[in-house]
Amino acid sequence: MRKTLIAAVCLAAAGTLALAGPASAVTNTSDFTVTFPDKRPETTYYVANEAKLVNGRISATSHVSWQILDDQVVDLSKRFTSFVIITRLEGRPGKDSPDAIDATKTCDLTKLVNDHYTWFLDEPVSTCTVPSELYDGDVWWSSDSTVVYDVAGDGKGPVTKELKGSPLVHG
Repeated sequence: MRKTLIAAVCLAAAGTLALAGPASAVTNTSDFTVTFPDKRPETTYYVANEAKLVNGRISATSHVSWQILDDQVVDLSKRFTSFVIITRLEGRPGKDSPDAIDATKTCDLTKLVNDHYTWFLDEPVSTCTVPSELYDGDVWWSSDSTVVYDVAGDGKGPVTKELKGSPLVHG
């Protein structure tokens, strides 16, 4: 994970990347911590938003992982009534133009996050991938996502987290 975070920071510093070659990807990682109202372990969730160009098509993927902050797990009961991620492939006609959503996908990860108090595997079950679109080099592309979760038993209702999108892909 440390290598992924370092790569994400380097890519974020680059800002906009022109992609070349048969397969290229850019990623930006966000994280947020959830504190539960009882003895369930406080947990940090990481989301890496990736825009990927493969064989003339662009796609957006959100890779989700999480880790408890205290290794002394006292309560492994259900943490969420819902935990979903909405991943978007966004395009804009100019670098400074507003994003327009080209494709979106919603993935329900509730069972996965409730069944595993820590998860660092990069597997299809913990990713949300938008169907790819035909790549247009005149458009500025990015991957973006939102997580909406509802903590079981806290009485507060759904919480929405807007996450950092990937760097822009252009050219």
